[in-house]
Amino acid sequence: MPVIVSTAELSAADRVERWHEAVTNTFVPLGVDLLEEEPSPGDIVSDRLGVLRISRVQAGPQTVTRSSRLITGEDQEFVILTLQERGTAVKEQDGRQCVVRPGQFSLSDSSRAFRKTLHERFAFTSFQFPREALSVRHEDLRLLTATTFTGSEGSAAVLAQYVAGLARVTADVDDAVGRRLAVTALDLLALLVDERRGRLSRPHSATAAATLVRVKDHIMRNLADPDLSPRTIAAVHFMSVRYLHKIFEQDGTTVAGWIRAQRLERCRRDLLRPRALETGVAVIARRWGFVSAAHFSRAFRDAYGMTPREWLVHGLPDARRPGEDVAA
Repeated sequence: MPVIVSTAELSAADRVERWHEAVTNTFVPLGVDLLEEEPSPGDIVSDRLGVLRISRVQAGPQTVTRSSRLITGEDQEFVILTLQERGTAVKEQDGRQCVVRPGQFSLSDSSRAFRKTLHERFAFTSFQFPREALSVRHEDLRLLTATTFTGSEGSAAVLAQYVAGLARVTADVDDAVGRRLAVTALDLLALLVDERRGRLSRPHSATAAATLVRVKDHIMRNLADPDLSPRTIAAVHFMSVRYLHKIFEQDGTTVAGWIRAQRLERCRRDLLRPRALETGVAVIARRWGFVSAAHFSRAFRDAYGMTPREWLVHGLPDARRPGEDVAA
């Protein structure tokens, strides 16, 4: 159930204290400096989706600071992904400063000091989760805080699109689905961090391996679809086509090659079934997503050293082989 906080009904004087309390309760202990003489009203709507706390915040100009004195060794460490929707934010952490505009996002780590300044009325959606839930190296994350990610290209675009969608459906999914959606979001963020740090070439990347398992499962469940392609597969899994090809390269194959091999294997098995002769080669090929009979025949011969028809006849009991005298 969402938690809604608004200072709209308060006097300008009372808004300062109430807003500071709302910001700290929603995120982590923060210093808040409102930049208007008479503070504008602010609203925070928060909800949970698995390990994610998703909060939409809109308010007037302000600076929020996570100073070292607000950080204690007993605090749980959080990562906050902030997707900017209106206004411009200037963020500082780990010796860097970045400007985040609408459609862009950035990362903050609550275990170290940071500052964010918004000079105009703004709106953003944040996604906060425990640091230990993200499977990336601490040093890699540290090098990407206060960095602007443009949500219009590559894996950053996939992540931005996915988390924006999560914010829209939070109230409509049950806990079990919510936990799985949150895990996928963190997988996508880990993918982005690994990509930016040049770690996708690691042959034993846990993130890539887990993603490959999910992708292969999807392919197996959709082998019969003739429109199955790298583009449609990447879209379903909220990843770039480039990354999809990358994880298959790590597995020593290609997307198209793996799909073709699985389809051919299913056809090979079906051609050995008792009623295969009655069903026919063309029907079996279409059953597993082959549109062109000629293409199927060539691919089958390349894979197994004989045509589908030859394989079918080869697998028949002697008494059922066409053109032979059953009584002989």
